Amino acid sequence: MTAVKDTALRDLYLDWSGLMITKELDTRLFRSIFDEWHQPTVEPEDVTYKEEVVGGVPGIWTLPIGADHNKVLVFTHGGGFAVGSASSHRKLAAHVAKAAGWTSFVLDYRRAPEYPHPAQVEDGVAVVKALLDRGIKPENIATIGDSAGGNLAIAIPLALREGGLPLPGHVIAFSPWLDMENKLESLVTNDPTDALISVALLDGMIAGVLGGVTSPSDPLANPLYADFTGFPPMYLTAGSVESLVDNAKQLAEKAKAAGVNVTLNIAEGQQHVYPFLAGRDPEVDAELVAIGKWLNA
Repeated sequence: MTAVKDTALRDLYLDWSGLMITKELDTRLFRSIFDEWHQPTVEPEDVTYKEEVVGGVPGIWTLPIGADHNKVLVFTHGGGFAVGSASSHRKLAAHVAKAAGWTSFVLDYRRAPEYPHPAQVEDGVAVVKALLDRGIKPENIATIGDSAGGNLAIAIPLALREGGLPLPGHVIAFSPWLDMENKLESLVTNDPTDALISVALLDGMIAGVLGGVTSPSDPLANPLYADFTGFPPMYLTAGSVESLVDNAKQLAEKAKAAGVNVTLNIAEGQQHVYPFLAGRDPEVDAELVAIGKWLNA
């Protein structure tokens, strides 16, 4: 068995898991706790931030000094579609943007259960359309996200294709959560080593975002059912000891079979969305540099 790395991110997850077991949390407190997701991430230097509403969707721009403002990462945060925010993910988005020399817009998309699927996908599409209207070229847009936001980073291009709109040039997903049926094997095999994810947690978030209306096999909700023919290049990551690792593996297999250029990195011993260790873990920093080169290749 792969050794589990003892990191600041794992410590944060263990703290959260303890709270969720011992405390009954309302939605406001649940969201407040997950807004601390940025804590393991070192604040990147030479980056400024700007709040703006783009395409009717509020969010935070991360603007590295010297970045090309004609190249944009459309970043959708994780959190089971229900928690997480632009604030919790701005530092991670800034690290990726800085490594690439791009800018990033981190969406505060509408969250479940108040706004079930497809509200989150619609918000992402609205942002991309607004950027296109501003003159940003499709090839200079990348959708990127983690966990549920990784799902959205993949679903947004699928929805753009359905609407006859140009696809982004690249797609990046950190530990994407795609399986809305909770049937992939690593949910069981990696349960002892994952410090955060549990089937019970996922069940609650699935109920919130699908609302008992959307099918868990709808391709825009569960991209494992999507047709990836003609899809842009994808860069996928996951931690080897996390319960959702099979999501990334299965997506990579399906996309490659459709002829998509896919890069998949499974980081040994790492937890869910391990790039949150940016600025703290040299291996993570090296991978972000590699992603930057991949975006600019």
